[in-house]
Formats: sequence, structure tokens, C-alpha cells
Amino acid sequence: MSAAGLMARINRTFVLSLLIAASSIFLLFQLYNYRQYSSQNGLDALSSKGYLSGKEAHWHLLKRFLGLVHKFKLPVFLVDTASLNLLSQDAVLYRDSQLKEPHCSFLCTHRDFTTFALFGNLWKYDAALLDAAAERGLELLEVHGKDPRLISMDDLTAKEIPLHFLFRFNSRLVHVVVLYERSGKYLWHGPLRLRSSMDRTFAPFGKLDFGRHAGAYDRPELILTTLDGLDVRIPKNYSRFLHEHSSSRFLECHCKEAKAFYQLYPEDTSPEAVDFRMKAKSLLHLASKVLSVLGVPFWLSSGTCLGWYRQCNIIPYSKDVDLGIWIKDYRHDITQAFQKAGLPLKHKFGKVEDSLELSFQGNDVKLDIFFFYDEGDIVWNGGTQAKSGKKFKYVFPRFSLCWTELMELKVRVPCETGDYVMANYGPNWNVPVKTWDWKTSPFNVHENGVWPVREWDDVIQVY
Repeated sequence: MSAAGLMARINRTFVLSLLIAASSIFLLFQLYNYRQYSSQNGLDALSSKGYLSGKEAHWHLLKRFLGLVHKFKLPVFLVDTASLNLLSQDAVLYRDSQLKEPHCSFLCTHRDFTTFALFGNLWKYDAALLDAAAERGLELLEVHGKDPRLISMDDLTAKEIPLHFLFRFNSRLVHVVVLYERSGKYLWHGPLRLRSSMDRTFAPFGKLDFGRHAGAYDRPELILTTLDGLDVRIPKNYSRFLHEHSSSRFLECHCKEAKAFYQLYPEDTSPEAVDFRMKAKSLLHLASKVLSVLGVPFWLSSGTCLGWYRQCNIIPYSKDVDLGIWIKDYRHDITQAFQKAGLPLKHKFGKVEDSLELSFQGNDVKLDIFFFYDEGDIVWNGGTQAKSGKKFKYVFPRFSLCWTELMELKVRVPCETGDYVMANYGPNWNVPVKTWDWKTSPFNVHENGVWPVREWDDVIQVY
């Protein structure tokens, strides 16, 4: 072969090698980009174990779960906060019939779990659920707990009920939280507490939306829609549900401690005490209705809060119902709304900027509403002595709000109830005190000056 021919052949080989190298680099680059995209969007291919992963795997888990739901007629609905946050009204109304499975945009999120709720009173537990789940390749963990609806002063025992179900498939999870109806016509779920024998690696328990503590919700209206090609029920007003979830924590009253209290201080069952409690219950329900219509959140305060915390009841010698409201939630039509409901204004002390307090007259029971002010590390409400114009300040440590039940009503209390009660009533809060001076008896009362005489007509109004 001539030198020229040899050179031409070498050049062709070099060019071919260069093209192969360039193509290989390009393919590797494309593969890298695809893996990056797949990782970010959950669209991974089959793993080495031969099962789907990413969004596709999660979609198949949901399909298996919903098939199980259909077989057992479980009244479930979507409560997953990440999924509900992704929804828009258009997405809900649009029946997405053209999307090919396993396309998953709403039910598959950045998390490895999806949460549903189950109406406990519309479903009867069936032990066959465990076998049926296994047939679909689903591992099932059941969490049970005591039924608080059956606990009373007379009987502190209660049967156990299912609180949470966790279905797992290839490290992905569907969490089902069971909602039960309580006597206050609201829905309640229990905390997720694992027994020592349970597998604590079964699920990312610390990341779950529901179960860190008990929760309470109003019953939502549900609609059936299609998400990602699957038929699911969701709260019609899911924005409201998400708002409820953000402040859903629920506290049970301490029946055991209340029973111990009544053993030391027997409950007053006189006709007068029974009559007062019935009137106080009626007033509390009416006040809740009025403030709920106005959209004004409130909580049990002072003696009413003490009664719930100490004895799970209204204190019969208190002679009033006490509520707290943040001053930022004050509305100028509150007084008008209560008067329209049949509760005339008894007195108004202070002003919106300082120490506001309203009192309404019920049927032999007074309703006191104290407005609370935020001041750095503490919060406080004010008091005014009508005859002297003296001002008083009641100081509390900062607190958040939780739900509870009192007199068959879902109502808020400070989550840090012990600190709240201790601030107001001191270390002996558990000892009844029937003689109480609002100006000197509270442990957290401080004198706060005197209203200028020129302002008395505005800040001291007694009717």
C-alpha cells in the first residue's frame, strides 16, 4: 500500500474514532440529563429489584389502595396537605380523561406518602382488610388507642379503637387517619402512638401530617373528582380544610385528675348548681354561635378555663362565663351581634387600644369577654374599676390555642393550659376558692394607672 493510501486509511480511522467518541460523550450527557430530570420529577425507571419507583411507583400504590378502598367500601377522602395545596379550582372541575396512566401530578408529591381520612362512624372494622391488603402486595400497620368518647368520671377505662392505618409498598406509604364524630358534632382523630413492639422504621412517622397529636375538625362537605386518572373524594372547600389543619391540635380534659378532685371536693349537685350549669352551657353555645358567624376566634379564659382544666366542667359558684379574644380579632359589630342574639350589653370598659373588656347579660349568667394584647414576651388583658377609674393588668406567658370539648361544644383553650391557669390562680389552683376579688386575688394582677377623667364617658360605660 502506498504512503498516500496508508495516510488516507489512518485519517478515516481517526475520524471514525472521533465520531464514535463524540457520540458516546453525547449519549452519556443525555443519560446524565435524563437521570437528573427523573430524579427531580420522580420518573425513575425500573430499579435493580424490578419494581417501579418515583412517581410511577407511587401512582401504582395509590391505585392498589383505592382498589382496596372500593372493595371494602371505605368512606375515605384526600386530606394530604401537599396534594391539596397543589389543587386549583380548574384542576378539580376538569375531569382529566386524556391523561394516560401512570401520570401523577397531584397525588404524587415530593414526599413518599399520601394521606387519606376515613369516616369512622360510616365504616365497620373488618379483620379481612389485612389479608386483602397482603393480596395486593401491601404491608399494613394498624395503630389503635382508647376511645375517649367512652371515658367518664365514673369509668376511666375504654375499649380500643383503630386510629391509624399505614399501607406500605416498596418503601412508599398511604396513611389513613380515622376521624370519629364527637358529641360536639365535630370530627376527632387520635394521636399516632406506637407500642414498643411495633416497627418504628415502618414509616417516616415524624414527617406525617396527622398523628403528632390529636386533632379536631368541622365535618367537611366532600366532592368526587378525578385526579391523575383516579377517582377520589376531596373536601369541597379544601382551602378551609388546610386552614383548619394548621390549628387542629386537640386536648382531652383530664378525667383522671378531675375524678381525684371530686373525691376531695364532692361535686355540687344542688338544684341551684345544676340550674347554673345548664344556663352556662346554653350561654356558652350561644356565644360560640355568635362569634363563629362573625369569624372571631375565642378561647375559655379565667374561671371557665380553670373549670375545664381542673374538673372537666363549669364551676357552679363562678356565676359567669369567661372568654378571651385577641384584640387583633376585635370587630366593631360584636356588641350589635350579641344584642341581636338576645344578650344586652352590661358594661364596656377600656378602648380598642387599651384594656378593652365587654360584658353581656344572659339568663342569670353573665358573659365576660376579655381582649388580650401582645406585648413582647408576655400577653395581657385589662380590667377597670368603674367607681375609681383604676386600671388593672393581668399578665400571662405567651400561649398558643388548642381545641377541646366542654359541655358538648368544640371550643378553644390555651394549649399551655397549666401555665395559663398557674399564672392566674397560682400554685394552689387545685383548691377551690369561693371568695374571689378580681382586683387583688389573681396572682398575675398588676395596677396599671388610672383612666383620665376626661375619658370616663368613653372607657367606663355601665348599663
